[in-house]
Amino acid sequence: MPLEKITELLNLLDGWLGSAQPFILLGTGLFFTIYLGFPQIKYFKHAWRCVRGKYDKPEHEGDTSHFQALTTALSGTVGTGNIGGVALAVYLGGPAALFWMWMTAFFGMTTKFVEVSLSHKYRVKDEDGFIVGGPMFFMERRLNMKWLAVFFAVATVISSFGSGNLPQSNNMAIGMESTFGIPPWVTGGVLAILLGLVIIGGIRRIVKVTEKIVPIMAVIYLVGALAVIVANLDQVGPSFVSVFRDAFTGSAAAGGFLGATFAYAFVQGVKRGLFSNEAGQGSAPIAHAAARADEPISEGMVSILEPFIDTIVICTVTGLVILSSGVWTEKFENSFQKFDMEIIAGSHSEEDAQQRQQLLQHLSDSADDDPIRKFDGAIQVRNGIAVNLDEFTVVHNRSVAEQVRYLRDGEPYNGEIQVIDGELADDAISVRGYSLVHSVELTTKAFNRGLLGDYGQYIVSIGLVLFAFSTAVAWSYYGDRAIVYLFGLKLVMPYRVVYVFGFFMASISDTSFIWLISFITVALMTLPNLFGILMLHREMKETVADYWGKFRIEHPEGA
Repeated sequence: MPLEKITELLNLLDGWLGSAQPFILLGTGLFFTIYLGFPQIKYFKHAWRCVRGKYDKPEHEGDTSHFQALTTALSGTVGTGNIGGVALAVYLGGPAALFWMWMTAFFGMTTKFVEVSLSHKYRVKDEDGFIVGGPMFFMERRLNMKWLAVFFAVATVISSFGSGNLPQSNNMAIGMESTFGIPPWVTGGVLAILLGLVIIGGIRRIVKVTEKIVPIMAVIYLVGALAVIVANLDQVGPSFVSVFRDAFTGSAAAGGFLGATFAYAFVQGVKRGLFSNEAGQGSAPIAHAAARADEPISEGMVSILEPFIDTIVICTVTGLVILSSGVWTEKFENSFQKFDMEIIAGSHSEEDAQQRQQLLQHLSDSADDDPIRKFDGAIQVRNGIAVNLDEFTVVHNRSVAEQVRYLRDGEPYNGEIQVIDGELADDAISVRGYSLVHSVELTTKAFNRGLLGDYGQYIVSIGLVLFAFSTAVAWSYYGDRAIVYLFGLKLVMPYRVVYVFGFFMASISDTSFIWLISFITVALMTLPNLFGILMLHREMKETVADYWGKFRIEHPEGA
């Protein structure tokens, strides 16, 4: 099946799954927040005491400490979503998208509290004596819905590639190539070998790696980000204002950014927020199930901290770096990926307000009568430059491309290039020019606008490798726990081999195509998980009340 047909199918699936997901996700978080009395605020202080092990007892059953479970889960969430995902959200939805990422995190703190508590409550031991858990266990053991549990476990295996493997590897490879000039296949090959060495050791080796990597990578990244924020301190205030001002109206056009409607910014912010903190996805409960605790609620308390650290702290810092530096509205020279490029009929400019609105409608698919037509015809090229510019416009990364050059084998092309339905017919032709950039490349540009100058890009590259590698490690564990649930231990090692191979292949794949796959796989896990925890809302409230009843007897000094 040609790439464009696969892309059309994936976009269709993304539309079906993604259109309802943000509303269901925020709705579930809002419901539990009110139903449980704002636990993300009420229990926040208690959560920090739990993660420090204040109430631990040596006889508690489990394979990891609260802190190790938290860092393992954080290593699964703090990844490319914090570096490239935030940049992608701002690129697509403008400052308004950051607001909806915050909302996803705030209500997600409660959602994660619920899903982790219920999963911990119904955990079991595997054939080797290790603790295993996750939503599939409460779906089967409590809801008596084996079919739903199997569906969720299969979705977890698929999502381990879509969420934790492919985008992490792809973004690392791009970051290392743009900063150090290292070919993607080299980055992918070396890190795939390291990944294999870590995940073969199972959960005990994984937690030893993650509890060391997570704190180090967070400090390195935050120091570099603060260097940018301090250098652009006069723009921090206006950036915050734009986030709140645009939240319910959509983001206005600015520079090369064509603008974004409220609905588009909302959907993009929530989707990227979920990809970043995974609240409601059902992944983190798999890591938390291994924690030593006799009370499921105590582990649920620990998980409240994840969306706070991941999104409200780290993603906010990334967002402020991008907004305050102004790079999100600027065009930079880059290679045009086929997935992100479209050639439309006629000459268009974002300087013209009417044409800008038409382009926005076309890119947002918000008009039944799309005013923009795809170009069919020929581009006449001399020494790499098109001469019939009045007949067509190149759109790349949702912006009107400038200073476009056409190359073959790295040399300026001369001759005629056929365009069919808005796409170049000759795949041997490469295109370069100026356009907006997104994902890791956008964050890298922003980090170069700080006190560290061009050295800022090294912070992004180092942070990206640590973030993304630790995420891939954590998700391999989620995937193999799902494999154990579905097939037992016999297929764990084959799964790990395929996982490592997929990690390498993603390093040399198309970025936007990888992101599209990741968002679809997130939805496949999220929807059944949210259904499951909503079915158990009364049990959750009773379990919380029972926990506090016991806690007040054992710890009369209070929470």
